[in-house]
Amino acid sequence: MSDSQLLEHLIAAAAEAGRAIHAIYQRGFDVRLKEDRSPITDADQAAEEIILARLGACASGVAIVAEERAASEGLPREAAGEFFLVDPLDGTKEFIERRGDFTVNIALVRAGAPVLGVVYAPANARLFAGDVRAGLAWRSAQDPQHVEAAPRERIRVREAPAGGLTVVASRSHRTPETDAYLAAYRVAELVSVGSSLKFCLLAEGAADLYPRLGTTMEWDTAAGHAVLSAAGGAVLAPDGAPLRYGKPQFRNSWFVARGAALPVQPIPAPR
Repeated sequence: MSDSQLLEHLIAAAAEAGRAIHAIYQRGFDVRLKEDRSPITDADQAAEEIILARLGACASGVAIVAEERAASEGLPREAAGEFFLVDPLDGTKEFIERRGDFTVNIALVRAGAPVLGVVYAPANARLFAGDVRAGLAWRSAQDPQHVEAAPRERIRVREAPAGGLTVVASRSHRTPETDAYLAAYRVAELVSVGSSLKFCLLAEGAADLYPRLGTTMEWDTAAGHAVLSAAGGAVLAPDGAPLRYGKPQFRNSWFVARGAALPVQPIPAPR
């Protein structure tokens, strides 16, 4: 199966999971706590079951690292070569508080780099997809109440505006280190957005810089990373190299995502 064909399967999985999430979002849900005290809802579990079944049917030989399965069964010791990273509901707090910035994230990682990615925000009817090797990223207004695929529009990062950068930051995880880091830039606008939509704003040319000086897991970032890379952007680790995947415990270092070839200030190492 070609990457373009596989991406269509990932898109279909994300769309079906998004429809399930949206139905639960509309009818109401209970909130529980996992062992790490983070919240989980029926929507997280329903979406992951759909995605795991879809990926198992189209790519049965490829390993899957999924957030909720990892929480209940433990993380695999390693994931080398080729594997999927799945966050069935990125931004569970946004979901619980009934803000629309939650997403379904599915990515394929190959040799430590995300090569395919889908990010779907069902409450906002916004779907993003990227094929890094083809250099193709696009968005669509995918209504979660419609099965039919919406028209697609190609997206690309923009050149940094002369009047100052638009910076996106986490709504729920803003840190003092982030504010200190941004002091080195000319910032025209600071936008708070939840989930992996931050990467997508860069990819579609609506923003320029996303610093994340705080803890994330690989399933939080891989799909958005793939969309941004396919659109001409980059996600950089503290050593200045592209952020890699398949790391111990699947935990990310601090990183900065950028749009066009924007000079990036040195990224501090986590304390």
